[in-house]
Amino acid sequence: MNGFLMLLAVVLPLVTGLLVAFVPQVNAERKTRCTLVGASLLLQCAIVVAIAFGGESMVVLLHLNDALPLALRNDQMGVIFALVMTAMWTVSVFFSFSYMSHEKNEKTYYTFYMLTLGALTALCFAATLVTMYLFFEAVTLLSLALVLHERSKEAVAAAIKYLIYSVAGATLGLMGIFFLVPNLTSPYFVLGGALNLENLTITPDMLLVVLFLALLGFSTKAGMFPMHGWLPTAHPVAPSPASAVLSGVITKAGVVCVIRTIYYAIGPDFLRGTWVQLALLSLATITVFMGSMMALYEKHLKKRLAFSSVSQVSYILCGVYLLDRTALAGSFLHVVFHALIKDGLFLCAGAIIFKTGLTYVDQLKGLGRKMPITFWCFTICSLGLIGIPPTGGFISKWYIAEGAIAGMTGSPVPLFTWLVPVILLLSALLTAGYLMPISIHAFFSPLQEDLRLPSGASLETASDPGRMMTVPLMLLAGAVLVLGTFPGLLINIFNALTALLV
Repeated sequence: MNGFLMLLAVVLPLVTGLLVAFVPQVNAERKTRCTLVGASLLLQCAIVVAIAFGGESMVVLLHLNDALPLALRNDQMGVIFALVMTAMWTVSVFFSFSYMSHEKNEKTYYTFYMLTLGALTALCFAATLVTMYLFFEAVTLLSLALVLHERSKEAVAAAIKYLIYSVAGATLGLMGIFFLVPNLTSPYFVLGGALNLENLTITPDMLLVVLFLALLGFSTKAGMFPMHGWLPTAHPVAPSPASAVLSGVITKAGVVCVIRTIYYAIGPDFLRGTWVQLALLSLATITVFMGSMMALYEKHLKKRLAFSSVSQVSYILCGVYLLDRTALAGSFLHVVFHALIKDGLFLCAGAIIFKTGLTYVDQLKGLGRKMPITFWCFTICSLGLIGIPPTGGFISKWYIAEGAIAGMTGSPVPLFTWLVPVILLLSALLTAGYLMPISIHAFFSPLQEDLRLPSGASLETASDPGRMMTVPLMLLAGAVLVLGTFPGLLINIFNALTALLV
C-alpha cells in the first residue's frame, strides 16, 4: 500500500501540472485552475503524511542494467524532506492564488510549479544514486520556468545563469556517480554507506578527488561558494511565491544529494579527517560569512533575502560536513526552520510588492503601521533567522555549534572547533544587521510620502493583503515560534535518524 502511495505522491503533482497545461476546461476559468491546484496540494499533503506513518517500502521502476536500478523508497530521511517540501509548497501556492492575479503567464506558472514538486518528491524518495541524479536534473529543468516567468531580459539572463550553474554542478555530481557505483556493495542507499573499500577500482586518493568534485557539484544547488552565483540572480526575478520555494525548498535538493552521497553511499568514516572534509567545511564556512556580508550591503529586498539564503543554507552544509551526530541533527533542524523562515520572509516581501510595488529596503520606512500583520510576521521570521530564542533558528544553530566543538576535537585541523561557532555567531550578528533595521524603520520611522509608486499603488491606501495572503504568513510565523518553543519532537526524530547515520 505504501508503495502505491509513494508512486501517487510523485504522479499526482505531475498529472495536475499537465491538466493545467493542456485541458481547456481547466484553463477556461482562473477559479477552476486554482481550485484544482489547491485541492491537489492538500491531497498531496495527506498522502505524504500517510506515507510517513506507514511502513517503509520500495518500488523498482525499471532496471537500466543489473547494477543500475531506478527505484523509490520511503525511508525516514526521504519522508522528512518530502513533508517539509510539500508543506512549504502548499502554503506558498495558497498565497499565489491572490499574488498571481496581477501576474502574466499564470497557466505556465502553475504548470511548472506542480511539475517541479513531482520531481522534488521523487528526488526525496530516490533509492539509488542514479535515480537521485535523474530527478535532480529534472528539478533544475522544470524549475527553470519559474525563474523565467516574467520573460524580461533580466529573467532570461537569470534563467541562463541558473541553468549553466546547475548543469555544471549536476555534471560534477554525475562524474562522481560514474566512479562510485562500481565501488559500492549495493546499488541501493544503505544507512552508514556501502563503500567497498576492499575492492576499489581506483585508488583511495583518486576517489577522494572524485568525491570532492561530486559534493561540490551537488552543493551548487544549495548555493555554496564558489558555485553560489546563480542564487542571488535567480531568486529576485521570479514571482515572490516562486522565490519562496526556490530559496526555502529547492536549495534543499542539493542538501538531499549531499547527505545521500556521504551518509548513504560512501559512509562518513571514509571522509572523516581527510582533506576533502576540511576543504568542504572551509567552503561552507566561508559561504556562511560571505553571504551574510553581501546581504548586509544589498539594498534590494528580495536580493538581500537571496544573499541571506546563500549564507543560511550553508549552515546546513556546515553541520553535514562536520560528520558529527549532533551537528547533523542541527542540520536537519535547520532544514525545517530555514524552510519555514525563508518562505515566510519571501512571502512577506511578496505581500509588500503586491500592495505597494516597493522593492527596496529604504522605501519601507513607516510601512509597518500600514501593514502590521505583514511586518509582524516579517519580524518574527527575522528573529528566527538571527537565532533569537524562542524562535526555531536558535536551537538548530546551537546544535551545529555544539557538534563543531565535539566533532572536530582531535581533528588534524582543530581550527574548526572554535572557528565554526565563531562564524555562526558573527553571521547571526550580521543577520540582525540586515533584517532588524527593516522592521525597526517600518514601525518607528515616518512614512515616506514622496516615493514614486507603480500605477495604481498608494501609500495612503496601503494595507495588509487579504486573508488568502495573510493566513499563510501567520501560519509560517506561528510555526517558527511554536516549533522553536517546543522542539522536543523534532529533536527526538532527528537524533534517532542521525544515530543510524553517524
